[in-house]
Amino acid sequence: MSDLPKYKRVLLKISGEALGGDKKFGLDFEVIGKVCAVLKKCVKAGVQVGVVVGGGNFWRGVKDGGGKIDRARADHMGMMATVINCLGVADTLEQMGVPTRVQTALEIKAVAEPYIRAKAIRHFEKGRVVIFGCGTGRPYFSTDTGAVLVAAEINADAILLAKNIDGIYDSDPAINSEAKKIDMITYTDVLSRRLGVMDSTATSLSMDNNIPLIVFGLNDPENIYRVIMGENLGSTVIAE
Repeated sequence: MSDLPKYKRVLLKISGEALGGDKKFGLDFEVIGKVCAVLKKCVKAGVQVGVVVGGGNFWRGVKDGGGKIDRARADHMGMMATVINCLGVADTLEQMGVPTRVQTALEIKAVAEPYIRAKAIRHFEKGRVVIFGCGTGRPYFSTDTGAVLVAAEINADAILLAKNIDGIYDSDPAINSEAKKIDMITYTDVLSRRLGVMDSTATSLSMDNNIPLIVFGLNDPENIYRVIMGENLGSTVIAE
């Protein structure tokens, strides 16, 4: 592992369930505190950090709607769930002395800035962590797609996808005990083999914009720092 960061600017995507800890629901501030302590370490190393958080620890859009609520409205409710998570992460970071800004794709001016690319980049240049909420701001798109879209707009060097599994496997390791981990793969192969790393829209957008994706486990939050510093962890997805 190098003494210097491999990436200057990264976009970290964390699932809402990860912030819920073992219960997978609500906010586990012990988990959030560990993640934020590592983010502080990354900022001190000179890395510009953007964060996108899912909302599945409160509401999973159409899945929780169960066909009893309009799809667009269910997705908007999911966007609101991400804001709760953004504010929880922001407050934890600020208590650690890390300057932070929350920007949302839907305007909620009382608690967050509206997403403006130039302002986000200015925040990065001033050493602030920027937390992006509400996904794309439009229904029918996942927070994964929102994360890739932000990563492309802010010219991130890489997307870090922190999950409850330590990488990409050729089949579901929870079902197949002989599933094999993949160290490196192209976006084309991910799509053709339907590996389900991200939804197809997010995967195609990453491929089209040539943004490398590193998938790794959040079981140890220090993995975020290790990946940024160049340690070979998890699985890497590249355009070609």
